[in-house]
Amino acid sequence: MTRQRKEHGIPPVYDENSKILILGSFPSVASRAEGFFYGHPRNRFWRVLAAVFDERVPTTVGEKKSLLLRNKVALFDVLAACEIEGSSDSSIMGAIPNDLTPILVGSQIARIFVNGKTAERLYDKYLKEKTGLSATVLPSTSPANAAWSEERLVAAWQEIKRR
Repeated sequence: MTRQRKEHGIPPVYDENSKILILGSFPSVASRAEGFFYGHPRNRFWRVLAAVFDERVPTTVGEKKSLLLRNKVALFDVLAACEIEGSSDSSIMGAIPNDLTPILVGSQIARIFVNGKTAERLYDKYLKEKTGLSATVLPSTSPANAAWSEERLVAAWQEIKRR
């Protein structure tokens, strides 16, 4: 597989009541095809988030947005564009960060979380200085993070409820 220049193309989810922001690195091939975050069926993001908030696992984009907004969660990615091979975060080059200003100005974001070490590295490199906020890294919900069971992920992700 060859590295290709890709644009993000998925708008952020947030509203004026959002208090926490969760950032991934860049949408996977499946997410870009679906036009929404964490579209790969093996990614555990939606199951973990539903468990953290003691809710039913959402299946449609509308249900996913409702879950986020009901729980005052904003969702976006660190990168707006990059060169990437498939969905491989380790292949990212030529990164262009997203502008988080509209989210930070149009909401009540007080805490930022990143989904995995790659998102943390990219956030620290491109956005931390601009936002003035440190991000708390959570273990990746990617199926590539097989060392973490879903139960362990849910326990670690409880951190997003501590305000």
